[in-house]
Amino acid sequence: MSHDHASSSPVLSVGERDAELSRRLSDGLDEVNYPATGTTAADQTSLSVKVVDAAGDVVAGLTGWTWGGLLGIEMVWVREDSRGDGWGSRLLLAAEEEGRRRGCDRACVSSFTFQAPGFYQRHGYVETGRTLGFPGGAEDVHMFKEFDRSA
Repeated sequence: MSHDHASSSPVLSVGERDAELSRRLSDGLDEVNYPATGTTAADQTSLSVKVVDAAGDVVAGLTGWTWGGLLGIEMVWVREDSRGDGWGSRLLLAAEEEGRRRGCDRACVSSFTFQAPGFYQRHGYVETGRTLGFPGGAEDVHMFKEFDRSA
């Protein structure tokens, strides 16, 4: 019995992360997102800020991206023995400076309630909303900041 692909029914499957599927979805969304925002793939670039000790071990780091004038902060982490040494602020300020250099005039970040929303708020970020229902009763706090035009 032969199967005519055009007339066969689509099949739904569930599994672990699928790198090929992630690439296909990203490409498909880019086809919609770039025209809708007036940007191109060239307008979106990754960003990282890293602090290493004398042994080359990571002390602190920040990852994110810039896209169409927006700096997006994805992850910020400071090694436990270096917390309270000001690395978080230095990472954030360095990322914002690089964002400005790339033409950004605003930034966004989210932080779980058990992480550091107050840290970002002390740096001028304003809460714009929350995603509820995370384990342990946590919430994901979404924040936004417009950069001072004179900076």
